[in-house]
Amino acid sequence: MAGPLCNGDLTAVSCWIERWGAGERLARHRHHQAYVTVVLSGGYEECGSRGRYRVRPGDVLVHDVFDSHLDRFEDRDTQLLNLALPGLAPGYGLGRIADPDELVHAAERGVEEAGRCLRGQLAAAECGPEDWPDLLARDLLADPACPLGSWAGGHGLAAETISRGFGRVFAISPAAFRLEVRARHAFVRIVAGAEPLATIAADTGFADSAHMSRAVRALSGFPPGHWRRSNPFKTKETPSA
Repeated sequence: MAGPLCNGDLTAVSCWIERWGAGERLARHRHHQAYVTVVLSGGYEECGSRGRYRVRPGDVLVHDVFDSHLDRFEDRDTQLLNLALPGLAPGYGLGRIADPDELVHAAERGVEEAGRCLRGQLAAAECGPEDWPDLLARDLLADPACPLGSWAGGHGLAAETISRGFGRVFAISPAAFRLEVRARHAFVRIVAGAEPLATIAADTGFADSAHMSRAVRALSGFPPGHWRRSNPFKTKETPSA
């Protein structure tokens, strides 16, 4: 359940509150806008494009454009504050702030005030892997060329075991997760400059430009040529609630 708290100059809602009941689940979904989620109360598990995090009040989840995730809420009600803030792109997926109440009060005064408050408090937080699905996600994020069969053998697991076990946690197969990582790397380079698409495809592990184009379209809804002609943040779709 969600509701707006304040609005800025974005075409989408810039600041909104979500409340989730104990034991609720949110299926894997994709957002078309970069945003952050601040945990105000309760706690939950998020499994997504940047790995798996178990979060508590004061934790901040950083979501990039076209990130996907699912959420599993714990045995207590949870309240979240979401902020879509242009220009906030830290190189990590989990942060922390010391005073969530101060941020809520700032958000009541406007999204720009909330942005200043968040930037003033935000710091990176550590979240080490807990089991092998976390390790596999971490290794695929670090190296999307990682061969799944070799990874499984190196950890004493069968290929079928990692496919089933990873899917139970992330609701996506390791191969599909790896493909999304490659597509995201390609997307960043496509929108950043004018490199030949064939070069980007080869560097990011795709068989050819057509293979990369299909993956980028699946990730973003459009092929590489669209993003070359258009600012990637002109999407008119609002974040999922």
